[in-house]
Amino acid sequence: MAEQNNVYQTRIQRARDLMRDEGLDMLFIGPSSDFRYFTGHPVKQSERLTALLIPYDGTPTVVVPQLEAPLVAHLGDDFEYEIWTETENPIDRVVERVRRSGSEAIAINDQIWAGFVIQLQHELPNRSYARGVNVLKQLRSVKDQFELDLLKEASRRTDNAWESFIKSVKVIGRTEEEVAEDLKGALADHGMPDVAFCIVASGPNGSSPHHHTADRRIQAGDPIVMDFGGIHEGYFSDVTRTPVAGHVPDDNFTTAYDIVLEAQQAAFEKIAPGVPCQDVDRAARKVITDHGYGDYFIHRVGHGIGMTGHEDPYLVEGNAEPLQAGMVVSDEPGIYMPGKWGIRIEDSVAVTASGGERYNHVSREITILE
Repeated sequence: MAEQNNVYQTRIQRARDLMRDEGLDMLFIGPSSDFRYFTGHPVKQSERLTALLIPYDGTPTVVVPQLEAPLVAHLGDDFEYEIWTETENPIDRVVERVRRSGSEAIAINDQIWAGFVIQLQHELPNRSYARGVNVLKQLRSVKDQFELDLLKEASRRTDNAWESFIKSVKVIGRTEEEVAEDLKGALADHGMPDVAFCIVASGPNGSSPHHHTADRRIQAGDPIVMDFGGIHEGYFSDVTRTPVAGHVPDDNFTTAYDIVLEAQQAAFEKIAPGVPCQDVDRAARKVITDHGYGDYFIHRVGHGIGMTGHEDPYLVEGNAEPLQAGMVVSDEPGIYMPGKWGIRIEDSVAVTASGGERYNHVSREITILE
């Protein structure tokens, strides 16, 4: 526990260093993965405000409703506490702390209800307000070793679940929803009971990248886009494979599959510190476009992965931000043929000093499921 507390205190100090650079006096953080990032404590959005105030100078404060105060007691003396009762307005406690600290420039994280922000601005109209993204993005996108270890373990457990699933599950004649439940069960069996998402998109449904798993029955010859991930101690896994039911539908599918595989490898080989995010997207897109399928690759090649499934950095055209060692991103090109099928192959990849390191190691070749 002491080691973890040191992790959170280090993060708070890094935040303060960035606050200095941005000319900020306080971070106001609502219930979110940002709150957990600095405390280790998960908290959900509610009409009862729980928040974290990080002043540039002084002890951070947790604002918490009285009935939930016991849940944060384990945070200990590294934080001060404003415990508000049911008849109080919690923003009054926030205002009191802002005034006491003398903070003039306040940055607010994105995951907080607008109603609380508007109240704060009404009570303290002479302060300046900004989004906290300039600080939080820099912190959250580059993972510390504690985070990298959890992300790698999340991917390992997800790989094990997939290996178990493909060895034991029958898909032909069953619905997407039934197959998805089996995959969720495999994740739970391998230490990932908290399933973040599970897309099972068979046949023509696979041409919709974010298809909502439905009651369509899987038929022999159907490609099945399966995009899934779990949460391990607050950190996400994210992997996609496209097996086929019984047999591949035709040579066109096999050709397209090999193109996606080539594109994924091209993106992977581009991942390295200093490389603009858009160049990773371009590497994959060039492969697919050169083979004549450019119009059917309809999304970015990747996104950051951490305490949320999608976060900075985004590997997309127009984002010239350079990759940094410690970032973890998805590598997931695809081809989607309307009314026919889709193909996506995805791994989580860490950016290291020497290039990319895949966190997923299950086969990327075509897998036949019965």
